[in-house]
Amino acid sequence: MVVFQVDEEEKITRIGGLRALTGARNFATYFHSLQRIIMTRHFAFAAMLSLSAACIPMASAHPEVADTTALSSKVKNTWKSRLHVGGYGEVAMTRNFYSDSYLRYITPDQYRDAPSHGRFDIPHAVIFIGYDFGKGWSMSTEIEFEHGGTESAVEFENEEGGEYESEVERGGEVALEQFWIQKSFMPQLNVRAGMMVVPVGQTNSHHMPTEFFGVYRPEGENTIMPCTWHEIGISLWGKAGAWRYEVMFMPGLDSERFGSQGWIHDGSASPYEYKIANVYAGAFRVDNTSVKGLRLSLAGYVGNSFRNTMAPTSSEKNNGVHGTVTIGTFDFRYEGYGFLARGHFDYGHLSDAKHISSFNMNMSSKSPSKKQKVASDAISTGVEAGYDFFSLSPKLRAANQRLYLFGRYDYYDSMYKMQGGDLDYDWCGRQRVAVGLNYYPIPQIVIKGEYAVGLLDRKYNNEPSVSLGVAYSGWFL
Repeated sequence: MVVFQVDEEEKITRIGGLRALTGARNFATYFHSLQRIIMTRHFAFAAMLSLSAACIPMASAHPEVADTTALSSKVKNTWKSRLHVGGYGEVAMTRNFYSDSYLRYITPDQYRDAPSHGRFDIPHAVIFIGYDFGKGWSMSTEIEFEHGGTESAVEFENEEGGEYESEVERGGEVALEQFWIQKSFMPQLNVRAGMMVVPVGQTNSHHMPTEFFGVYRPEGENTIMPCTWHEIGISLWGKAGAWRYEVMFMPGLDSERFGSQGWIHDGSASPYEYKIANVYAGAFRVDNTSVKGLRLSLAGYVGNSFRNTMAPTSSEKNNGVHGTVTIGTFDFRYEGYGFLARGHFDYGHLSDAKHISSFNMNMSSKSPSKKQKVASDAISTGVEAGYDFFSLSPKLRAANQRLYLFGRYDYYDSMYKMQGGDLDYDWCGRQRVAVGLNYYPIPQIVIKGEYAVGLLDRKYNNEPSVSLGVAYSGWFL
């Protein structure tokens, strides 16, 4: 089975669960051409012998059988070239040298010398399936297993009087992250409808484990925004020369689910069987690759959130309250001369934050709301840079092996500004510094090691950790 790498080196742009080659060849042509090359180099001689011994006599005796066989072969090859299967996944182990108690920010002095704790995890395991129907129509779906998926069972307990007992055996998630149908008119104009990634922020647009150095996704963006942020909506996208654009229309976020530590992070989730769409939102992204090895990107989001909930909001005291979420982001990527650098800056504003905080904190105890204060402004910025020492060796470079020594810096604050004099929580703002190694034995596999420390306000305890991980990203068909 041939596995193709899914990364930016081949100038492949991710389009939902699939990627399309941004050069003159599309993926189907690329795959079919590679098949023909492999067949030519390795199996041509055997194929000619087989055809001489079997196909030619059959054709002379039963020409209709030969025609049917050729037709079946053609259909089979077309089917293979239209179907695309891929995915990515990561396994991680971490040792945290600080307390995991929920009280560590309330009484930090009591946890200054707390014992360390460790965790094993499968943060993400994802399967891409896509199909090209022809005439510009295609579809893609992405199924994601987070933290090992979820398991539950009903057991019969003999020791407890023969009672039935329901147990949760694994607390992860299984979700349909993406499902869309697309009509392509030309490279500059494509229309897509369904569940898609919202292209705001670096991590949402480039979130596969081969697209960041750390064992886990960048902490700042993953804290203040949904990540991976996916919504049901309609989008237009296209590419012309060194420019790529995307605009998206979707339901607004749910302010009922906003919180202190994560700002709007949980606002895209829905505890119901459908997504509430009382209010709407829009997003855009523009990428430019005019300079060799450099990508520059701008993105934005704006949409109301307050009335996008099941809780009653028609009271007069809620008149004029919209909870408008506005986000602006900038990110870049540069690769050249053995160096690889990425960075981002995100800033977000929530109108009526004080009103929303009060509204949420007075909700029913059975509500899915966090019932927490919400900031009016949040911020996240980060930069990482690494050098590939294997680029100094012609032999290792020819073998497509890479070894990056990297460093990363993050600053983020989910309560950067509060509205109306509300007090913020100082521990929600922090810096994070990390150093580590990324080793690629083959382009599709990366082995990661990282030491990081979260730097908090002086009255709190810093949070150092050591993490190891292994991940893949690639196409199977």
